[in-house]
Amino acid sequence: MKEPRVVFGFHAVLARLRADPSSVLEIFLDETRNDARGKDLAAAAERAGVKLMRVPTKRLDGFYGGARHQGVVARIEMKPLSHSLDEIVEQVEKPLLLVLDGVTDPHNLGACLRVANAAGANAVVAPKDRAAGITAAVSKVASGAAEATPYLMVTNLARALNELKERNIWIVGADERAEKTLYEADLPDAIAWVLGAEGEGMRRLTRETCDLLVRIPMGGEVESLNVSVSAGICLFESVRRRTGGAPRGQTRMPKYTPPDPTQIELKPESLDYWARTLETKPEKIKKAVQKVGPVLETVKKELGIAGV
Repeated sequence: MKEPRVVFGFHAVLARLRADPSSVLEIFLDETRNDARGKDLAAAAERAGVKLMRVPTKRLDGFYGGARHQGVVARIEMKPLSHSLDEIVEQVEKPLLLVLDGVTDPHNLGACLRVANAAGANAVVAPKDRAAGITAAVSKVASGAAEATPYLMVTNLARALNELKERNIWIVGADERAEKTLYEADLPDAIAWVLGAEGEGMRRLTRETCDLLVRIPMGGEVESLNVSVSAGICLFESVRRRTGGAPRGQTRMPKYTPPDPTQIELKPESLDYWARTLETKPEKIKKAVQKVGPVLETVKKELGIAGV
């Protein structure tokens, strides 16, 4: 059994209490927290049969040298989730994995673990030499996911990816230089999504190991997304396809056709649409149509509107 880990923050502690109360050894609550949140936590601990101690703020500060603990810290027992990546993929028919190459920021890792857990990913994998480990800060951001989703740090990432290939798991990398978007690509069900750190991206060897590279289409001014946001987009696209959200290969939504201006007198929704579009009261548009006919350009001239 591993050494106990410390988790802090109301959300993270409550999430752990709900998910696995038997793993919570004890909770330290700021003696000044008599608000609703503090009372709710105390009640939850009592229901779960977990020891809760009211302590001075300074004692809580001592755990992290003044980190933002929100007035609550818990010691939890770490139960091994899995011994190896092989063990995990052997137990799942169609594995969904998240691979992080170069994510060293604890907050980014915590957010990635949280989104991976939400998507039902079977594990998060990272190289030992370029990754953040599980810390109290990671656990707080992950809100319980750090203790629920296996996080495996491997010695050689390229070798680990090749071993996944041997199990018929596709290695798909998210890369802004890829030709196809993830919506255009034909994604397999058994998949390991590979993402690099924001800005740097994947290492060359990791990129070359991928079976397929796709990009997230960017329609605004920003050039990149936070790695946890990208992870969420990629993982949930796999979830969507697995659950029959859309046929594979569908790359575009059907083209939207505005209401026919010739139907202005017959359909109220058509009149409302063109009133908003032309920024003119419906009554004026209706009168113009009755005067000059249901041709949009003629109606616009009658109303003195240029353009569109």
